[in-house]
Order: sequence, then structure tokens, then C-alpha cells
Amino acid sequence: MISTAGASTGLRIGTAGWGLPRAWRGEFLNGGSYLERYAARFAAVEINSSFYRQHRRSVYERWAAVVPPHFRFAVKLPRAITHDQTLVAADVLLEVFLEEVEGLGSRLGPLLVQLPPSLVYDVERADEFFETLRRLHAGPVGCEPRHESWFGAHAEELMRRHRIARVAADPARVPAAAEPGGDTMLRYYRLHGSPAMYRSDYEPERLGAIAERLRSAPAEGVERWCIFDNTTLGAATGNALALVRLLAS
Repeated sequence: MISTAGASTGLRIGTAGWGLPRAWRGEFLNGGSYLERYAARFAAVEINSSFYRQHRRSVYERWAAVVPPHFRFAVKLPRAITHDQTLVAADVLLEVFLEEVEGLGSRLGPLLVQLPPSLVYDVERADEFFETLRRLHAGPVGCEPRHESWFGAHAEELMRRHRIARVAADPARVPAAAEPGGDTMLRYYRLHGSPAMYRSDYEPERLGAIAERLRSAPAEGVERWCIFDNTTLGAATGNALALVRLLAS
């Protein structure tokens, strides 16, 4: 049994969701919910279901109650905000969402803002949205833009000003997307699987390179997250476990 990853170092390894694929269930404790068993091995998880549907505050409270004090949840913003409203006039939706996720209490980690690939960088739209978000929420925020226009100097400066960290994604749609940007106090890596997004397993050589990258990243006062999103065929769990072992060795 390997120890929980990252609670005391500012480095958190986890997966998108806490499902336990059958092939990997032997690596986890028996008994308890999947979340309880997952949280005994990892220090973090990314909630993606919030993108598709609302969860009552009481649901978040229940999740927070069954994980250890060091455990953190990243929570993805609803698609109603990012994809339907495309960040425009989202005040009320943000207020509702934040009231719900506050049920996580001290277990709340970064919010994740994933933008649609078609959303072009517009300074007024982005500035107004991030200003609204920051008026309502002071905690860490990661943003995964997917249109190439978001990777210029102007967008970088705007995200830094609003303390928004740009996610480092794999596979990267443009070279700059592979590197973290924006707020330097949060470095958030989202590994979707490559070459087949959401499906491909990361080979040992790739995991070794990822481990080295995380080790060499600035650590003093910096929160570092690495989330495996290649969940379709269950690869995320094995990749996350392997990365924990690499970083512990």
C-alpha cells in the first residue's frame, strides 16, 4: 500500500472522478464508498460531473465529510456558464454554483474553467467574467482555454492580473498549451490521454517525464495539481497510481 500523494508537499495527484475500474480495485482498501477508498490513496480529485449537472450543497457537504482533512476537490464550472453563456452575463449562475460548492468547506480546492474550443479570446468578455468571478470567489482558479487566441501575451497578462492559472494540457492544441501560465501560485496539469484523448494509457517513459517535470517545477508556496482525465477505458487510475510511486521513489 503506497501513501496518499501530495498532502504535505503542495503536490496533488488524482483523476477526473473517483470511479475505481475493476482492474485496479485490488489497489484500494475494501469497505466504504468508492470516494472513501479513493481518498485513502490520493490527496485530490477533480469533479467533472458539475459541468453537466447541478449538485445540491448537501451533496458536496456529504462528500467533504467522508474524506481526510488534507484531501481537496477541484470542481469544474458548469457548461451553462462556459459553453452556453460563453462567460457572458454569468453572475447569477456563478453565485448559485459557488453557493453549492461552498458545501465542501475547507476541502474545496481550485475551480476549473474549461472553455469551448471555439471560444476566441475577447478581452472585454474575459476581463468582465474574471472580475465577476474574483468578486465572488477568492480561492485558486485554473482555466483551460482551447482556442489558439488565448495563448498570447495579452491574455497571459490578464490572467495574471486576475490570479487565474492557465492549465497545462496534454495533448496540447498549440505548443504553448502544454505549459502552465497565468497565476504562478497554481500549476495545474490536465492529462487527457495521448494520442487518443480520454482513452490512451500513458506509457512508463511518459510517466517518468511527467514525474521529472513535476519535481523540477517551482514548489515554494505553489500549489501543484496533476489530474489524469483519460478515464474512458480506466487508464487514469493506473497512471495516477504509477505517478505516485515514481514521485515517492
